[in-house]
Amino acid sequence: MTKNSLEDEKAVTMDNQQFTVRGAGGVELFAQRWRPDRAPRGVVVLVHGFGEHSDRYGYLVTALTAAGYLVYSFDHRGHGRSPGQRGHVHRFDDFLEDVRQMIARARADEPSLPLFLFGHSVGGLVALDYAIRHPEELQGVVASAPLLSQPNISPLVLTIARLLSRLAPTFPLDTGLDPTTIARDPAEVQRYTTDPLVHAKTSARAAAEAMDAVAWVQAHAGELRTPLLLYHGDADRLAPIAGSRTFFVNAGSADKTFWELPGGFHEAHNDLEREQLFARLVAWLDARTQ
Repeated sequence: MTKNSLEDEKAVTMDNQQFTVRGAGGVELFAQRWRPDRAPRGVVVLVHGFGEHSDRYGYLVTALTAAGYLVYSFDHRGHGRSPGQRGHVHRFDDFLEDVRQMIARARADEPSLPLFLFGHSVGGLVALDYAIRHPEELQGVVASAPLLSQPNISPLVLTIARLLSRLAPTFPLDTGLDPTTIARDPAEVQRYTTDPLVHAKTSARAAAEAMDAVAWVQAHAGELRTPLLLYHGDADRLAPIAGSRTFFVNAGSADKTFWELPGGFHEAHNDLEREQLFARLVAWLDARTQ
């Protein structure tokens, strides 16, 4: 377990099972499941953000399992304990196929339970993209600080990524991410900076693919039909809240909710007031699993 693991957060109160899921191109992805200590009322498939991994969601997992939800997650290719060049993906659609395989595993295990897709940051972009394309599979989608506009990283990095995406797609780039922007809790910043599985790397192709995905998701927001919960800290300096505001206005879901979190930084699940957020999140899920 890493220093950012559930054990380090003293949050291991549920059954945890680790396994692999075969993603796009046959890549074996590290995956895990947390089961509550009572009959589950629903399933949450959690899609983590860029440069991190699934073990960084201990507080959120604890809150969800305590409320009776099974949580499934995996490490993206090139992230955490999954194989591949750090921060590289050849096609953004590979992320979508990986999510599809994770959902298929969760459905095989629990065919009768309502299933929600949760994504944070780039994972939020992935989740919204997936929900637009596959609404029939989901009871709802939750997007936490999704990347829906140009990220606050060096414009030079993005320009280089565009130029090199086809010529040298695996060319490594450093995003220059500032760890102090993830949360207002100094302990969480320290966890992030000392976690050996965290990185600030991307490839030229991955960066270009992400920006293309942002444009596609914004252009197709009106096609979203899945119940939507979107929340975003209004002091987020990594993924600007403006993108979420635009997407929410255009989202086609008849059932849609947007929480702007005053003073909130990028990782609301690791930020101050997280317990209040979790209570609101669980209430939203419960209302859709009656």
